[in-house]
Amino acid sequence: MLTSKSEKLFEEAKNYIPGGVNSPVRAFKSVGGTPRFIVKGNGSKIYDVDGNEYIDYIGSWGPHLFGHNPEFITAALLKAIENGTSFGAPTEIEVEMAKLISELVPSIEMVRMVNSGTEATMSAIRAARGFTGREKIIKFEGCYHGHGDFFLIKAGSGALTFGVPTSPGVTKKNAADTLVADFNDINSVKRLVQENQGEIAAIIIEAVVGNMGTVRANDSFIKELRSICTEENIVLIFDEVMTGFRVAKGGAQEILGVQPDLTTFGKIIGGGLPVGAYGGRKEIMQVISPSGPVYQAGTLSGNPLAMNAGFAALNHIKNHPEIYQTLEEKSSYLENGIKEVMKSTGKNFQINRVGSMMTLFFTSEPVADYNAAIKSDTKLYGKFFHEMLNRGIYLPPAQFEAFFVSTAHTKEDLDKTIRAAEESFRSL
Repeated sequence: MLTSKSEKLFEEAKNYIPGGVNSPVRAFKSVGGTPRFIVKGNGSKIYDVDGNEYIDYIGSWGPHLFGHNPEFITAALLKAIENGTSFGAPTEIEVEMAKLISELVPSIEMVRMVNSGTEATMSAIRAARGFTGREKIIKFEGCYHGHGDFFLIKAGSGALTFGVPTSPGVTKKNAADTLVADFNDINSVKRLVQENQGEIAAIIIEAVVGNMGTVRANDSFIKELRSICTEENIVLIFDEVMTGFRVAKGGAQEILGVQPDLTTFGKIIGGGLPVGAYGGRKEIMQVISPSGPVYQAGTLSGNPLAMNAGFAALNHIKNHPEIYQTLEEKSSYLENGIKEVMKSTGKNFQINRVGSMMTLFFTSEPVADYNAAIKSDTKLYGKFFHEMLNRGIYLPPAQFEAFFVSTAHTKEDLDKTIRAAEESFRSL
């Protein structure tokens, strides 16, 4: 018998929406149970249709750097909506937004606005192919770049084989143009480059991964990757849809000290609204129509609502660079607190953290790549997730996702989370 409003809504939704959700991870499939239907968010908290309050560590999967519904973003939206929601024509705020992104991220000389992270990564690959005249790309096992056909590819039987589709609907021809390397293994990259000399247009990477859990690229690996791309005239693309303006003002590339040729953005640059962008070296970006022959378009690209919300978010970052120190202190406090309760409860799990992104892996082995990440006990994580949810803590409903800390999380929130983790560990 269905007892909660969330359960009733989920059952109804499954009649009209595939799986009852508009993005798969929301369905709680990997942790079991019924997803919570959310009615509002404020600061560090979200509230479901049954009136339950949760301390939220998803933050809409990253964009809510300042928590839910910050006043300065709400004010920017209210002001923008008075003038209209969309024009399909240029607006001044698009120019200001492009200038601000270029100011905050040194590798960006030109930028094109799109509507999602997936659209940004797909467009960046097309630009790289158009610029180089080559067709093949290299991605890394465990990195996620959206649901474009040439990204839904997993490694073949060996380092030199073509990838194979991970989803029906993706053709073998798409897979043939996508080569898959091992994250943090530069030799796997070298082999692929050597075997496909002069054929590789781009290498795309989450330099700080968020989609096999939080995993950072080793300094030597990422620097050598940059050198290979320079020597072989391969376009190096950093997918910073998740990490851009999240782990640092200049994103993962600031932390790692490496500049890519192209960068993709999303999440924070929309201030919580749907948005994406890609940008980088001017000579590459000028191949994009109408400057050049590579076609890419979008009716709602540069939508004034998303641009005004995003500009408010990025302008706040520009004027308050101290927020990253605040985020570091809060995130470090949470990480160390969870480590202490793991120790006191006899648990030997792993926490990876970069800035305000972190993942608790249910494995005793250090996690530096995909093969290590998938050793995590996903069933145990599912039990932990529900123990935490029952204590008012909303974590990602999947082992291989990141927690996000915001400036809105208070010490009280963090202490409650640490206490809940201790109780949950003891109950496992």
